[in-house]
Amino acid sequence: MCNKNSKQIIASLNRIAGQVRGVGQMVEDERYCIDILNQIHAVKAALSKVENQVLRSHAACCVEEAIASGDADLQRAKFNELVEVFAKAKL
Repeated sequence: MCNKNSKQIIASLNRIAGQVRGVGQMVEDERYCIDILNQIHAVKAALSKVENQVLRSHAACCVEEAIASGDADLQRAKFNELVEVFAKAKL
């Protein structure tokens, strides 16, 4: 992973971890279901944003390096990785 985005991604993941702990506390406190669902939705949205950041980083660094290398096998491998990730996302 590119180092230029790592700190921002780690900070986002730490915030998300706090949100998840908060949702757990809401369940323990027997808070209103809709409030819990709204917080779960917020966590999912935050994770989606981090996922997009990691994907952009992969394209900007790993895929770009494979293209620049001129190595067709490496290029195919990086392409196949992306296809597999997108296939999993459809599930």
